Amino acid sequence: MSENNYLKKGLTTSQAQKYFEEGFHNTNHSNLTKSIPQIIKSNTWTLFNLINIVLAAMVFYTGDYKNLLFIVVAVVNTIVGTIQEIRSKRQLDKMAILSKSNVKVLRDNKLVEISQNDIVLNDVLLLNHGDQVPIDGKIVQTNLVSVDESQITGESKPIAKHTNDQITSGSFIISGSAYILVEKVGADTFVNKITNEVKHDNGNENNSKLLNTINKIIKVLTIIIVPLGIILFVSNLMHGNDVNNSILGTVAAMTGMIPEGLVLLSTVTLAVSALKLARKKVLVRNLPAIETLARVDTLCLDKTGTITTGQLKFARKVNMSDVSDEYLDKTIGAVIYADEDSNETALALKNAFKKPDLKINKYIPFASERKWSGADVENLGSFVIGAPQFVLPNMSDDTRQKIESYTKNGYRVLCLAKNQSLLQEKLDNPKLLSLILINDLIRPDAVDTLKYFAEQDINLKIISGDDPNTVANIGKRVNIPNADKMIDMSTVSDDDNFVKIADKYTVFGRVTPVQKKKLVKALQDNQHTVAMTGDGVNDILSLKQADCGIAMASGSESAKGISNFVLLDSNFSSMVNVLGEGRRVINNISSVSSLYLIKTMFSLALSILFIFSSHDYPFQPIQLTPISTFMVGLPSFLLALAPNYQRVTDQFYRKIFNVALPAAITIVSYILVIMYAGKMFGFDYMDRSSLNVLITGVICWIALFLVSKPINKNKLMIIIPTGVIFLIVFLFLGKLFDYVSMFELPIAAIALIIVLTAYPVLTIVQKLVVKVIHRYDKS
Repeated sequence: MSENNYLKKGLTTSQAQKYFEEGFHNTNHSNLTKSIPQIIKSNTWTLFNLINIVLAAMVFYTGDYKNLLFIVVAVVNTIVGTIQEIRSKRQLDKMAILSKSNVKVLRDNKLVEISQNDIVLNDVLLLNHGDQVPIDGKIVQTNLVSVDESQITGESKPIAKHTNDQITSGSFIISGSAYILVEKVGADTFVNKITNEVKHDNGNENNSKLLNTINKIIKVLTIIIVPLGIILFVSNLMHGNDVNNSILGTVAAMTGMIPEGLVLLSTVTLAVSALKLARKKVLVRNLPAIETLARVDTLCLDKTGTITTGQLKFARKVNMSDVSDEYLDKTIGAVIYADEDSNETALALKNAFKKPDLKINKYIPFASERKWSGADVENLGSFVIGAPQFVLPNMSDDTRQKIESYTKNGYRVLCLAKNQSLLQEKLDNPKLLSLILINDLIRPDAVDTLKYFAEQDINLKIISGDDPNTVANIGKRVNIPNADKMIDMSTVSDDDNFVKIADKYTVFGRVTPVQKKKLVKALQDNQHTVAMTGDGVNDILSLKQADCGIAMASGSESAKGISNFVLLDSNFSSMVNVLGEGRRVINNISSVSSLYLIKTMFSLALSILFIFSSHDYPFQPIQLTPISTFMVGLPSFLLALAPNYQRVTDQFYRKIFNVALPAAITIVSYILVIMYAGKMFGFDYMDRSSLNVLITGVICWIALFLVSKPINKNKLMIIIPTGVIFLIVFLFLGKLFDYVSMFELPIAAIALIIVLTAYPVLTIVQKLVVKVIHRYDKS
């Protein structure tokens, strides 16, 4: 069969089947999310969970089943993390890199509809207006087809395609139709190559400083507690202690050293924030990104889809001849309505001009190489609309200066000209009739949103594939600081210093996808935390490189699939909500996390001390449950959800040294005093451990006040009830948690002394610790 006949008839069914079996068929990109089994495995099979399971088995062996309560926190933490990740995955999986619609293909000399995954090499596709190109190929027949490649190049101008022209996956047919010979499928297509590059780039999966710090603490602790727990257990046995008591003491020490509630606090707080943002039409792809955005100091904006709507608006026409405005309106209307073109320029003009009742004898569509379209209008003549420098090569200096002036003011300038003869590919001395000025349509929320980010000391950059003059003017219209500092990136080579370029300029025009990524990387090399907005295939490399990627739902599916956030209503002002949520999360978790580390510190210290002691470990696992629940867990969760939108300050370590460390030292000191003083009063193990619980609870409650500063009415409504609940549980429900009664002498007197002296002792220890740390910092 000759090539001509083959292209007219397409493949036979048997030929297509053979290609498919040989692997030459189309596929969607590799899934950018983990599978559900992978998610369950990554959340379940952790060292943290393994330790808890082993400890639970040890407690189970003793038969003291109520001491198994600690395992509930680990289970809840695993379930919450898994559910949130699966929920995010399911929403993201709906966002395939290409649409899932069927395509028309020539098979056995007839058009049939098939799935995009069933396209094979050498198929012939028929694509019409509105279709997205699913493969890379060559146009073999066209009916005035025009293509939007802005998702790939960043250039928003339509491109006319002709027979034998190449066409790339990810682009859209915006007018006309074309038969396309499939030349590349699956992993070989442009879209999939970029996606695979992104897939193998670790990028921005987790840049959370706070969560990374918490995870590092937990990793170090999990490494320490296993050998320490074994040594403590063996030591207890060697000192002649009962096996069951040794197990319970060891488990109490080891569970006390793991701040398991801190992991759950972080997970749940971020999950709640993600749900709140979902109600505000923001999809959070991964939870740590909420915190990361709050730390961002540089925001890189893609012009189209972020600052502008991607639509154009007719501004005005400038009459450059002696004809009437009515005549200009008729001729402009005649040319733009001569074809059913639906690119943004055509739509902007059609929205501004009515369709005249004129007969069109001939029409020549827009082509990228000539930059104009035209029509022969019966009884009026031949007219063209296009780029002035292409339509009017011999324009006057005065006209050229006017056009440059309009361009510098941010207008896209077209011209209407009358051809001196019937319309041909080569124009015949066209006469300028009018300049047509078009504006990019600014998003209504852009000015206020960008003003807010600027007021938060976030450096704003615009990175776009469009002309830098146009982009700079857009920047000025939305009041971006230093928008006049612009550069044409087409003049920049790969060997140039991107770090200096990224620091020096605010507006970057004619940027390639690779250059976008390099600019983001250069900003990161300058010690900036970078967020990037985008909506096209050309943005996904930079979105992945950024610390935080933000995509519009109206943009490319690939951009949505790779970003940390997807603005589901394409409303950029939603980012204000995300920033606020991030700040609330960081500020609150940083503040209350020190409560969890109190138990970690004193458990670690006690474990080391009691290795060398013949006494049993001063707690059993269940005895600390009311403290973990009512003094730490419940209030910390409530405080973590409270409003707190101040700028982020790294108070995590400061709160540890100012609150957690002094509190832990105070608790350990009291426990040692109680242990040795208890001998004087004849207290047994349960008496001593109950007093240990009391002092631990009181110190934790004081610490709750300290981390909650500044105190307000809402915080008091959290702090005071938690103290009352603990007191009721300790005094009246003690048997459930292995506490002795505090209503008999001499233990009642000792308990009262503990309560009255706790605050002044903690204050003294806190001052000493701060003084030592301050002196150490100076040295």
